[in-house]
Parts: sequence; C-alpha cells; structure tokens
Amino acid sequence: MESTPTPTPPPQQQQQRLLPLVVVFLFVVGALPAATHGATSSPHFHPVVLVPGNTCGQLDARLTDEYEPPTPACRGGVRYGSRASAGGGWFRLWENFTALQEDPALSPCYADQLRLVYDPVAGDYRNVPGVDTRVVSFGSTRGFRSDDPARKDVCMERLVEALEEEGYAEGENLFGAPYDFRYAPAAPGLPSGVFSYFTSRLRRLVERASERNGGKPVILVTHSLGGLFAMVFLDRTPLPWRRRYIKHFVMLCLGVGGSPLNMWPLAASSIPSSSSLVGSVLTYGNRSFASMFSLLPSPAVYGDTPLVITRAKNYSADDMPEFLSAAGGALPGEGAAGDPGSPAPLVPLTSINGVGVPTIDKLVFWDGNFSAKPQVVNGDGDGQINLDTVLALERLIGDDPDQGYFKSILIPNTTHKVVISDELALKRVVSEILGANSIN
Repeated sequence: MESTPTPTPPPQQQQQRLLPLVVVFLFVVGALPAATHGATSSPHFHPVVLVPGNTCGQLDARLTDEYEPPTPACRGGVRYGSRASAGGGWFRLWENFTALQEDPALSPCYADQLRLVYDPVAGDYRNVPGVDTRVVSFGSTRGFRSDDPARKDVCMERLVEALEEEGYAEGENLFGAPYDFRYAPAAPGLPSGVFSYFTSRLRRLVERASERNGGKPVILVTHSLGGLFAMVFLDRTPLPWRRRYIKHFVMLCLGVGGSPLNMWPLAASSIPSSSSLVGSVLTYGNRSFASMFSLLPSPAVYGDTPLVITRAKNYSADDMPEFLSAAGGALPGEGAAGDPGSPAPLVPLTSINGVGVPTIDKLVFWDGNFSAKPQVVNGDGDGQINLDTVLALERLIGDDPDQGYFKSILIPNTTHKVVISDELALKRVVSEILGANSIN
C-alpha cells in the first residue's frame, strides 16, 4: 500500500521488592490494504487493529533545498544503499540499520534528520526545516517490519504471525496503525498537529475495518507507547463512537504515570557511547522528541518520592523542570508534550503486563555529574514499566465506576519485550484477543 505523506506540523533504577508469582485478575463491573496472505479469515472474528510500541513505526523522509546539513559530509544529500536523499526523492529514514552499518559517517546526518524542533509561536513540534517525513504503510502491519532481524521480537511481528495462525488475515480483519514515535499527544489545550493527523487516520481505519467486516466493532491491541496513543485517542473521540466501533481494548505493557527510566536519556550525555550507532543516534535525538516528555514520571503517581538522587539534592516528579535544567539545560518546549492524562477509556479493557523483573526505580548521580553513568535502584516491573504504574492503572481505571469491564493480568518473570515475543506469553495474549470476540 502506498504511504501517505505526514503533513509537516505547524512551525514547534539494588533494592528489589518481591511480588508473589501470581496472575491477577480484576473484574470491575487511507484505504485499507489488500489481503496478502492465503489463509481464509474466520467470519466470526472481530477485526483487530494493532498499534505498536516506541520506535516501531517506519519513517520515510525527503530533503528539500531548505535543509541545512550539520556537517559538510552531509551536504549534497545522504545516500542510503542505492536510494538517494537528495533531489526530493523519498528514502528510508527510520529504521535504516543497514545503511548505518555500511557507512558510520552517516550517523550525524541521520541523527539530524530525525531531530525535532519546537516552534514557540505555534507551540508545537515539527521536523527540522527542509526535512519532510511520512509514516510507511499505515493501515498495514507491514509498517512494523525492520531490516534488523533483532527487531522482530520488539515490534509485534511475532504477534502478527500468531494471529495469522489463528485465522486472522492481513488486510481482511487484521490491520496496523504505525505512527511517528518522535511526536506525542499534547496535554489538553496544547497543539499537536502530527498526533491529531494520526488520530484522524486511526479513526477512519477503525471505521473501515468495521465496515469491511459486516459492521463488527474492532478489537484495539496496543504495545507500550502505542497504548498511550490509543488511550488519548479514545478519550478524545465521542463516547457513542467508542461504543459503536470499539469491541475491546487489549493494552500490553503499559501502566499510567510514566517511568523514572525515561529520566536517564534526558540527562546530558548520561548514556555512554555504544557500539550501536542507531542507539547513539536515538540518544542524540531523545531530548528533541516530544514523546520523551510524555513518558516522564507524573506527580499524580509518584508524588514527592525521590527518583533522582544526588549528594546535594533529590529530584521527585514534582521537580521535573528543575531536574531537566540541572541535567542538561532546558530546551524550548520541553513541557509542551506534557502528561496528557489517562482517564478510563469507557470501553472493555484488558491490561496485560510482565512483572518480577528488576526495573529502574531510582537513579543515583551521587556527585551530581549527570554525564556519568548512574547507579540504579531497582523495583519490580517488566524491565521498563514499573509495577507501581500498573497498580496505579488498576486504581485509576479499574476502580472507576463508569469503566465497566476491566481485567488486569500480570505475567510473572516476563520482560517488556517477552510479552510480545515469547511463545507462552504470546499464547496468553492471543487467547485474550480471541476471548474478546465473545465478551459482551
């Protein structure tokens, strides 16, 4: 399926707690792509729309004459494989592991072209001037593919395969909603042109998926950051629309309130150089990505608990602006993405999270040197998502009398990635998706 260009937005934790190994259940009561697989889908299935996690959406880019390269080596365009980025041609910007492995000199150019800038007049984020981007294969799970085999376990590919084994078919009743992971839903009252464009496309995709399947409402399945995008999407669509078009929301690996883990990459040069060029590129760009700030710890969940510890001062979620300034200097628009909040979606919701894995709970920069690698104090979680945020999800949504159906599942000794890649975990996830077909 042809990609639709994304419009350029307007000028913008060793202290470990033990959790009993139990499974917890809480009940509180464009055009669609053509089919590409030979399997015949079950007529009894409700359509599924998958929203992947952070960095899983593929991005194409093209450069215009307005682009000013950061180094002379980038002047005249960067060539990725056999595809030129000069002359207005589209090329694969993210993720192009192959190109970076072939020519490490491309790293500064690659990082610069991924970077976002903030427009204080518009109050919104946008691409670097002269860089146009588009999300690849929206509507299709092909947009989750990667030229790095290791990414197969990260971006829902194995979940797609598992659903296809059950009879789901690409383009018939199985669809994908990749997004530009650099952007984020803005806090209420603040603009976010790219996220608004994503939500309008997602709404049309859900409607057309339903129409293609005899009017059946859709099962929305998300992983990690995709769950935040979906939560905000649902909150900002009318309740009658949600109840007409969303059969069930299955949210994997997400709590509410952000994570101390996300304070680390925002500390100036705090992550040491890595053999992974792509990792270095992302570290370079993180402070410019609006999405990084929507993932920071929220005072509503963490309160005044110290999250970053130094000899001179401790920083809590309430101290985030001061921490960001001390760590690396405030950037324009850092607070613009904000925490958009996590109200109950008011559609049937199943939350699945891994637990029993050491997860960063606090960062210790004892000498106040944020450029050094911190000591970490671990709590419980899935390695990325803290158990505290999952428990907060159960309180804020599961205890909401208007929510209706809510189920929380904790899978012991399971990491953030394993939930969507390990055979046993996938069986559990797929079982819940299939079961959602019959839940009223």
